[in-house]
Amino acid sequence: MSKADKIFKTMCRDILDNGCSTEGEKVRPKWDDGSFAYTIKRFGVVNRYDLREEFPALTLRKTGLKNAFDEILWIWQKKSNNIKDLGSHIWDSWADENGSIGKAYGYQLGVKHQYKEGMMDQVDRVLYDLKHNPYSRRIMTNIYVHQDLHEMGLYPCAYSMTFNVTKEKGKDRLTLNAILNQRSNDVLTANNWNVAQYALLLMMIAQVCDMEAGELVHVIADAHIYDRHIPLIEELITREEHPAPKVWLNPEVKDFYQFTVDDLHVEDYVTGPQIKNIPVAV
Repeated sequence: MSKADKIFKTMCRDILDNGCSTEGEKVRPKWDDGSFAYTIKRFGVVNRYDLREEFPALTLRKTGLKNAFDEILWIWQKKSNNIKDLGSHIWDSWADENGSIGKAYGYQLGVKHQYKEGMMDQVDRVLYDLKHNPYSRRIMTNIYVHQDLHEMGLYPCAYSMTFNVTKEKGKDRLTLNAILNQRSNDVLTANNWNVAQYALLLMMIAQVCDMEAGELVHVIADAHIYDRHIPLIEELITREEHPAPKVWLNPEVKDFYQFTVDDLHVEDYVTGPQIKNIPVAV
């Protein structure tokens, strides 16, 4: 059965049983009817996913892997901040009349910085270091840029990736691991979405650097379940688990900037029914 399901169930049960409520406190998010969106939260949740064992997609309900892949390409490959470049409508609530989410996410990854080796943006710097200096402990990105926060439609939730390379015994190829740092995570709507898309990012980068994708460690400062999501979560974690799907990328792609959504292949993805009309707090 999917290990991602077990991790998700354990995390949700811990939040529900041992979390702290924000009810009655000063919070920012609101529901569509104007009422405050309170949560039950846990601080400092850490989950580990080994991509050598399986792809970490939930089977309790379906995660839209194609859309998740499209979004990570939008941010990391296109380095776009305009929803017109995105295939889904996930970001519509945070975009302006022109489709821009401001100086957020892809915008920050596209900003060029001066390095000893020349001008590069953060993505190209990661790719350069992994190919030229893989044992560096400085291979990371950060899109939480304080000077630009006032021009962002939404402060970045998943804001930093730290890459680390290991040489496993008996292996010819190096192993690429990563830590995803997230300040805030809406467990029902976004947890497995983020896990899946950054697992795919790790797979992409490992492939173009001729490495094996290893562990993705997901560090969440504030893992929360919204009050109106509690009954949905309670039902979800009682569901039957299924084997993880088979997920792979087109092995012919050797250039990070050549990946397309069509290069993602998913087989044997058996899941429980989708949860529809989930209320989203903004």
